[in-house]
Amino acid sequence: MSADRRSFLRNMALGSGAIATGAFLTSCASEEKLTQIKAAASRQPAMNFNMSGYAAPALDTVRVGIVGIGDRGAGAVERMTFIEGVEITALCDTRQAAVDGGQTILQKAGLPKAAEYVNGEKGYIEMCQSDNIDLVYIVTSWEWHIPIALEAMENGKHTAVEVSTARTLEECWQIVETSERTRKHCVILENCCYDFFELLTLNMARQGVFGELIHGEGAYIHDLDYWHFNKPQDDKMTDGAYDKYWRLEENKRHANVYPTHGLGPICQAMDINRGDKMDYLTSIMSDDFTLSKRIEEEAEENPALKQFVGANMRGNMDIQLIKTNKGRTIMIQHDISSPRPYSRIHMLSGTKCFAQKWPLKHIAFGHDIADADKMKELEEKYSPEIVRKVGEMAKKVGGHGGMDFMMDWRLIDCLRNGLPMDMDVYDAASWSSITSLSEWSIANKSNSIEVPDFTRGAWKTNKPVTLTLEGGGTTGVRNLDRKEKSKQLSVE
Repeated sequence: MSADRRSFLRNMALGSGAIATGAFLTSCASEEKLTQIKAAASRQPAMNFNMSGYAAPALDTVRVGIVGIGDRGAGAVERMTFIEGVEITALCDTRQAAVDGGQTILQKAGLPKAAEYVNGEKGYIEMCQSDNIDLVYIVTSWEWHIPIALEAMENGKHTAVEVSTARTLEECWQIVETSERTRKHCVILENCCYDFFELLTLNMARQGVFGELIHGEGAYIHDLDYWHFNKPQDDKMTDGAYDKYWRLEENKRHANVYPTHGLGPICQAMDINRGDKMDYLTSIMSDDFTLSKRIEEEAEENPALKQFVGANMRGNMDIQLIKTNKGRTIMIQHDISSPRPYSRIHMLSGTKCFAQKWPLKHIAFGHDIADADKMKELEEKYSPEIVRKVGEMAKKVGGHGGMDFMMDWRLIDCLRNGLPMDMDVYDAASWSSITSLSEWSIANKSNSIEVPDFTRGAWKTNKPVTLTLEGGGTTGVRNLDRKEKSKQLSVE
């Protein structure tokens, strides 16, 4: 990347540029924007280097800089303190109180204080230029994901990015091309790929239990009313609220702005980007029956919400239907404003077997659902090696029941042993691309649009994600007794 191009991308992410980008990604998709989405979907730049299966040089100690020490970021700091071979060398946030909270976590773990980067919205640039970091772990609001990831890779750092990773197709291509050129990993932090049932069904698919996979369904159905309207506190950690209501701003887009929780595990089971690929997508969205009304109600008590009154907010439910090159189908749902129980669905249907996680775990080999004894037999037989090695420890550390910790542990173990990533930059790009593609389809009366092939044909020969720990599994877990004592104290 030229110096001018890099400077342009950096400036775009800062100050008025960031505000302009946010304004561009709004509900009323302009003709220019839709044309840009269509053009980006058709791009086929030459591949610089295939990052799928790439094993970077091993790092005995992984020095981690964490950007964004809010609710998710603080959890990441704590989880990393339990992983051997990790040094948390830097903490970055726009709020000193948030960084102070991260330092307190390190102190309680008996670990050294990290370098601090609290220079407004530019602090991450200085952090990425540090010689004391190997991995930049990004847990910020979505608009900063790609600017920080690009800065990290340009400065020779691997990067791990929370979901959704990219907001536009141009951002998807930027991380792909930068990762290939720098040969630095850009890992999507899709924790749902490490949940226990998803790992079980993934291994069953690998072992041929499903026969040929036919169809998969995933979702993010989560009533976020509390989180949307929990008032942010600019002078301290936000206790779960979206700072400055950034997520309400994102939900002005008429798109699936959060597709990867449901999609990621389905893509892994179907070997998307590693034997199959998503060909095209169609999408539909309901009207908004609740969100705008809730904004009006809350704005009567909270003037900060008046900026959203009258905005053309996203509808309650949007649905994507995807066809793969091998003829399979995928359905993804997204609803964050209806009063419904939480669900990611996670359903796989094959020629021999069926599995679904929500609302109850079901596995069937025909008309009848497997009973408790059969379920136990399947779990004992098909739980993959990572679950057998760190599953119980992950439950003790926590993070969505342990899946967050397994994700982090696997990331670090791969870096320490020089192994390929389970979720690479092509996954980050293709799973995140659903946002822009769904936006285009919704605006065009559910017309179909092609899903870009970010692997540029390499999906035909890329190897599937391995479920063994061959070459790795050497990373230990430390200080679990500290977690147990903490739980006991909290109970008392």
